[in-house]
This record gives sequence, structure tokens and C-alpha cells, in this order.
Amino acid sequence: MAIDLLPERFDAAAQRALLRDIEDVVREAPWYVPRMPRTGKAFSVRMTNCGPLGWVSDIDGYRYQPLHPATGRPWPAIPQPLLDLWEAVSGVEAPPEACLVNLYDSRARMGLHQDRDEATFDAPVVSVSLGDTAVFRIGGTTRKGPTRSVRLASGDVVVFGGEDRLAYHGIDRIIAGSSTLMPDGGRINLTLRRVTPI
Repeated sequence: MAIDLLPERFDAAAQRALLRDIEDVVREAPWYVPRMPRTGKAFSVRMTNCGPLGWVSDIDGYRYQPLHPATGRPWPAIPQPLLDLWEAVSGVEAPPEACLVNLYDSRARMGLHQDRDEATFDAPVVSVSLGDTAVFRIGGTTRKGPTRSVRLASGDVVVFGGEDRLAYHGIDRIIAGSSTLMPDGGRINLTLRRVTPI
């Protein structure tokens, strides 16, 4: 498997339903601001998680843990439409263990990085976009390799696995006002991952 872009994988009705599911997640596991290891500098995105494990970042480092860092409560379950998506596109029988939920406003960015805090890279990363369009940058498995940019609109899905599982990727910018899905604007990105070996 390489990098697969699935445009409009969620139609308008499915996007609205999924957004309601994520609003339920946020009521149980509120947004928080992660911080960079060592420096403690705040991320420009807000985050939460759902699933048995959640990805967190703070001054002590990057890791997965079963409890929300602010509330101390377990993360809520991954919504069924995301489990259905994983089953349809991941190519693995084991379910995702984590769904990282990132909230971008018009000023938020995400620098080039690899998703490599997992104990296994056997399963792909499955990413869902909701809300305003993002300019998504993706490269190869080395930081200084060539990159290309792709616009990810609301409802689009990206799957990267196999030799591209550790591709560097990031968000250059958010195109404000490009979607009416979220009343206050912005973009939500949902990233489904396996954390432990299948």
C-alpha cells in the first residue's frame, strides 16, 4: 500500500453525522492544548482522543495512554462510522486502538513529522478531514526528501501504509471559510491508528 487519497469518502450527510459523533466525544473528553517535549511550547492545535488509547504530548514526551491528561478519565469509544471506515480501507482485521482528534483554527499549522510513537507500523494510518480545506504536505521517509502538497477537503480520507507508513507529513495552512460544516469554521482531523502489534 502506498498513499491513497479517497476524495469525498464521507458525503455531506455523513460528515454532519460524524461531526455530531465527535461533538459527543468532546463533551466526554474536552479539548486540551498539548505541549512540546522539553520546551513546553504550546501546539497551535487543540486535541482530544477516542478509543482505548490516546496520543498525548507534554514536557515529558510523546506517548499513548488510556486516560485524558486533564480529566483523568478513560477516552470515549471510537464512533462506529470510523470503525466501519477502518474495516473498509485499512486492510487489517484488528481494530484501531486510537483516534487522535485535532482541531485547527485558521492560524493553526502542523510541521512535517512522522507518526512513529506506535509499537507497530504494520497497520496504516487512516486520516479523515472535516470542515475547512487543509493544504496537506507529504513527503518520503526522510525529512529532507522532496514533498508535494494536496488540498484535503471536508469528507476526504487519506490512507498511508506499507512503505509510506512513515512518510513525513504536515499541514501548511487552513483555508478559512472553505466549508460550512462547522458553524465557527476551522478543521477537525481524525487519525486512526494501531498502537500495539496485531
